[in-house]
Amino acid sequence: MTPKSKLSLFDFTMIVISLVIGMGIFRTPVNVAAAVQTPAIFFGAWIAGGLVALCGALTYAEIGSRFPVTGAYYKIFAYAYHPSVAFGVNCIILISNAASVSGVALIGAEYITRVIAPQHANAETLQIVTAVFSIFLFYGINLLGLKMSAKTQNVLTLIKISMIILLISPLFFSSPVPVELSTRQGIDPSLLQYLKAFGIGLVAVSFTYGGYQQTINFGAEVHQPAKNIPKGIFTGIFVIIGLYLTINYAYYQVIGFENLKSSTGIAAIMAGHVFGRSSS
Repeated sequence: MTPKSKLSLFDFTMIVISLVIGMGIFRTPVNVAAAVQTPAIFFGAWIAGGLVALCGALTYAEIGSRFPVTGAYYKIFAYAYHPSVAFGVNCIILISNAASVSGVALIGAEYITRVIAPQHANAETLQIVTAVFSIFLFYGINLLGLKMSAKTQNVLTLIKISMIILLISPLFFSSPVPVELSTRQGIDPSLLQYLKAFGIGLVAVSFTYGGYQQTINFGAEVHQPAKNIPKGIFTGIFVIIGLYLTINYAYYQVIGFENLKSSTGIAAIMAGHVFGRSSS
């Protein structure tokens, strides 16, 4: 029996997936497509980002299994270097996580406000209020304890996975957008320009794949951490890579690469193919 105070393998895997999959997958593909010249570079950036994430997962799985403690980021840096270094690193993580949370909350609020109040006069204000409310709501849920947080996390992660699968479904019944040849005038991009575009796209992709690093902070709360931390991280990363590549292929086929470059609300576009477009 798993102790009530411990996270099961399923709980931990859901945490890994939830820490990585956020609202970024509904916005980042537009930025990546706008930065690169061809679909090959677009998909190459997503594949490369997945491989980098997998290598990172290998590292963190090894660290987490060898040093399963709560607050591992601080304790590992304090043990390997010095407590002052650990304090500085955690300050940076705290600030970057706060920025990530606010960014994700604002993107999510943008979609929510479009559903609950599409014609609201002060849409930006409503978006900010919704984002702030959601942050405080989930902060309060976390204060209720580990099991409540884990259950909430499991439900929300399954909802996110279901949403992504739902948005992938137009791939199977929508006609693909015809591939258009570029009509841009001028000299063809050089290899250096292709590499530069690939690098710019990879930055955005890496942000979308990030988050799994925080899993080592849950080490002491995982049941049989030496076994379940590596399994949870590997399983989560493989699920994420599969979902990301599939939904980006769906964006490419349904929206079209050139249209994707300037699209806003790509999730809404895909949802329109599922539920039908609004008549208004």
